[in-house]
Amino acid sequence: MPIRLKTVSEENWFACTNLKVTEEQLAVFPAPVVYWIAESKYVKNFELRAVYLEDTVIGFIVYCVTADENGNFWIPALMIDENDQGKGYGRAAMEKLVAYMTDSLNCKRLMIGHRPHNDIAARLYESLGFKKVSDDAIDGEIVRLLQLP
Repeated sequence: MPIRLKTVSEENWFACTNLKVTEEQLAVFPAPVVYWIAESKYVKNFELRAVYLEDTVIGFIVYCVTADENGNFWIPALMIDENDQGKGYGRAAMEKLVAYMTDSLNCKRLMIGHRPHNDIAARLYESLGFKKVSDDAIDGEIVRLLQLP
């Protein structure tokens, strides 16, 4: 699958802001991409990647480049445009991100959260090896951990 992750830059930031989730997913992914771009200018730990299918931006990822006080690296946001969902692109993007974080950041503990009723995200993250850290929502999200070798 020709999925690539590229730094959000002057050349592609606007294409990222045009990404949309479905109407039903707005409760799950309420913050538009432009919010994450703005926040990354002030939260120095955030890195942004555009998800490309060949030469087209189809998704967006936010991840942290330093660990928290417990040694966890976080992925605050992953989204695939509504027109490209259900085709395996989210999985491919996550696999590339996990490989990058493992190799480049020496990440051993990777954390991600999702809304309790987001069954699609739950299945994706579980299939990638992310395990629930609690059966109760933490700050409104189910938090999952991927323990890396």
